[in-house]
Amino acid sequence: MVAAVNTDMFVGAVVDRIQNALYQRVHGFKRRQLVVLTKAVMLYARHQKNIRRSIVVLVCIGLISRLRQMIKLTTSERKPKDVKSGSRQKAQLDRQFFENMRRLVGIAIPGLLSKEFGMLVAHTVLLIFRTFLSVVVATLDGQIVSSLVRLQGREFLVGIAKWMGMAVPATLTNSLLGYVQTMLAIRFRQNLTEHVHAKYLANNTYYAVGNLDDRIKNADQLIAVDVAKFASSLAEIYSNLAKPTLDAFVYNVQLARSLGVESLFGIMVIIQASMGMLRVLTPPFGQLVAQEQRLEGDFYFAHSRLIENAEEIALYRGHEAEKRTISRRYMRLVRHVNRVFRLNVFYGMLEDFVVKYFWGAAGLVACAAPVFAERLPGAQRAVAAVQGASTFGDRTRDFITNRRLLLSGSDALGRMMYSYREIVELAGFAERVTELLTVLDDVNSGNYVKARVGKSAEKSLEADSGPDIISQRGQVIESADDVEFIKVPIVSPNGDVLVEQLSFHVTPGRHLLIVGPNGCGKSSMFRILGGLWPVYGGTLRKPSMSQIFYIPQRPYLPIGTLRDQIIYPDNASDMAQKGIVDAELLDILRVVQLETIVEREGGWDAVKPWRDALSGGDKQRIAMARLFYHRPQYAIMDECTSTVSMDVEKIMYTHATKLGITLLTVSHRQSLWQYHNYILQYDGQGG
Repeated sequence: MVAAVNTDMFVGAVVDRIQNALYQRVHGFKRRQLVVLTKAVMLYARHQKNIRRSIVVLVCIGLISRLRQMIKLTTSERKPKDVKSGSRQKAQLDRQFFENMRRLVGIAIPGLLSKEFGMLVAHTVLLIFRTFLSVVVATLDGQIVSSLVRLQGREFLVGIAKWMGMAVPATLTNSLLGYVQTMLAIRFRQNLTEHVHAKYLANNTYYAVGNLDDRIKNADQLIAVDVAKFASSLAEIYSNLAKPTLDAFVYNVQLARSLGVESLFGIMVIIQASMGMLRVLTPPFGQLVAQEQRLEGDFYFAHSRLIENAEEIALYRGHEAEKRTISRRYMRLVRHVNRVFRLNVFYGMLEDFVVKYFWGAAGLVACAAPVFAERLPGAQRAVAAVQGASTFGDRTRDFITNRRLLLSGSDALGRMMYSYREIVELAGFAERVTELLTVLDDVNSGNYVKARVGKSAEKSLEADSGPDIISQRGQVIESADDVEFIKVPIVSPNGDVLVEQLSFHVTPGRHLLIVGPNGCGKSSMFRILGGLWPVYGGTLRKPSMSQIFYIPQRPYLPIGTLRDQIIYPDNASDMAQKGIVDAELLDILRVVQLETIVEREGGWDAVKPWRDALSGGDKQRIAMARLFYHRPQYAIMDECTSTVSMDVEKIMYTHATKLGITLLTVSHRQSLWQYHNYILQYDGQGG
């Protein structure tokens, strides 16, 4: 029993000795750490000026290095373009992006005296004022908390009153910023859309873009959607980039005064390192946005084709085939969007962790460092000599103010990171809109990019095939009153030669009937005469386009009144300038035996979907009435009486000749031969 007690006492004594030894070692280790930390603080206090100078030098070197990188980026060589499409493989932040932005911003903001630039200046002033208010609110926040911990009731109530007073200009500024940003987006879109319309709706460019060039398949989607998205993104990016940049600068200046340049420099080093990591891990959002817009355009184009050819598809019962086509394009779009969402989840988690938590923790450590430095043994005097003595209330005020500034600065840097992603997305929109403008400029200059198919593709691959006929151009001469083809080849835009050389001469009053099998080039010749297709060789003499009127088999009926259907492309004011009244239009309708349509459809000012409201015969009569209204020198009649009776057809052709209109007709009806002086017959073999 005694032995057992002695053993327990011995074990207890050993454990106590071990615990005492461990405590002394740990306590000694902590004391050594404390001594080292105290010496470091005192060393910093003695050499604070030199440390700050070194930091300023490092910052200047970093800025110079960053500027050199930017200059190198903007002066680097252009990346090669894809020959087939005329565009780069992906949108990115390189020299091409800056050139695209310079071009588009020059259109969106016409000049320094423009309304848009004035709105931009007002927006900038509001941003500066809001940043000033944020600094004032941060300082006021610290003062309110300081008065609270000091139990100073009067100062606390005064601070609350000031806080409420700041709410009025703050809320007004925020509302005005949103309003100005929205107005900027509207003005940017208006200027860009008007610029695009001026190019797209000039010189038959709208026709050439879809029929003579392969680079853009969905110009309507680009104009209606992509331009709007670019304008909205451009207006947002200025606010989302300028505001956080200004905030970060102002907050850093304030923090440098409160915490010192050294603490701020340490925080910036951490932020730059984490931003570099995020930049490396950022998905190619610009490329993804551009690809999404292309897939959206393909899906939209598939539905447009379905609507445009709905009757033919329904008669062929091709709904299942069209459904498969549309579903394939939609699934490609869905797969791409899902991929983008998955990338956004990963990047969003990483970005939120770095911006909200990692940067916030670093800022809190920087705010707390001066407070804990004062509690180090032997360091109070050195810290007081540098920062001055402080009370508990002063430390509370400084900590709350600095913390508020740090959180705001962290939020500003976070918005700058988000802005980087928005800039990359903006690059995608800019790439699409610039590509549209480039194609419009090329088409207006007569430069087309068209894929070669069929026989033309085989010939283009032959080594000894000679010069490419698509790249050649003939001569177009405006004549007074005659039409003459002199060795003009009839070539389709994809390079198929329908007729190697065509020569004929038509003078006023000498009507020409053109016959031949389908696909031999009859309508193609009219497209060349009408200026829709280029002249790939020879010489073409023709009057001005105002003296040539084209009537197709399926007439176009615009949106508007019944009067507009007859006088198109004139409007009511053009009609009044010509001195023509509704009674004369009614006389024209009597000629084509359609005078009852005015009363039947509800008068001249009736507005209906005329394409669906009128029958095929009524449409062709309207087209002939349109011809009699304009009375040009030459009329191109492309199977334009196929759905009217021969009696009405006779009246139409007889009246046209009485008006002095020279007829160039394509028709398979032998009854029309009597109204023409010459017959031009295609043999279907290229002659």
